[in-house]
Amino acid sequence: MDIARFIDHTLLKPDATEADIAQLCDEAREFGFFSVCVNSSWVAGAAERLRGSGVAVAAVTGFPLGAMEARAKAFETGRAVGLGASEIDTVIAVGRLKSGDLAGVLDDLRGVVRAADGATVKAIIETSLLDDWEKRAACQLALDAGAGFVKTSTGFSGGGATVGDVRLMANSVGGRCLVKASGGIRDAAAAVAMIRAGAARIGTSNGIAIIRDAADFSDAQL
Repeated sequence: MDIARFIDHTLLKPDATEADIAQLCDEAREFGFFSVCVNSSWVAGAAERLRGSGVAVAAVTGFPLGAMEARAKAFETGRAVGLGASEIDTVIAVGRLKSGDLAGVLDDLRGVVRAADGATVKAIIETSLLDDWEKRAACQLALDAGAGFVKTSTGFSGGGATVGDVRLMANSVGGRCLVKASGGIRDAAAAVAMIRAGAARIGTSNGIAIIRDAADFSDAQL
């Protein structure tokens, strides 16, 4: 298992600087991560720095709350893709889901998928705020909207990925889209557990530590 190719190397802190983003990109190139995941204002610079490297650029939109007006979320998505993002990690309208407004959640997410214009969309459902019925409903809405992934968490709402949630999500989508585990994944054991539970991608700011930790694993552990 090449764990590096599962990792979206992530920096979403509000105080991240241009130098921090440049370092993130250089690390992703050096360690062979699948992508960098950044706020949309950093997409253009990241795309330029990673040009020709094989490392993708993912942008978060509607982040971290998912509560902005749907057209604003779609506009941010279109701008991010235009600036060089090939993947979009967008937060669903969590409050609408919890209000029972499934049609509103679907319309919101469909707007993002349309604006992404073929770029991969990962629908962040924020599992720590949902019960199991809501998690399954969110996964179905993501499928209906045409998202390529369902993703566990932003990491900004008091909880991250769990093996149980990844397994529930993988069972809910049944191979019709992929699952991304994100939030609180800090070592190789946690990353491998998420992958074995059904995650096709890992979002983490601890990618280098995970790779170095994995070097001490046996083939059987991986």
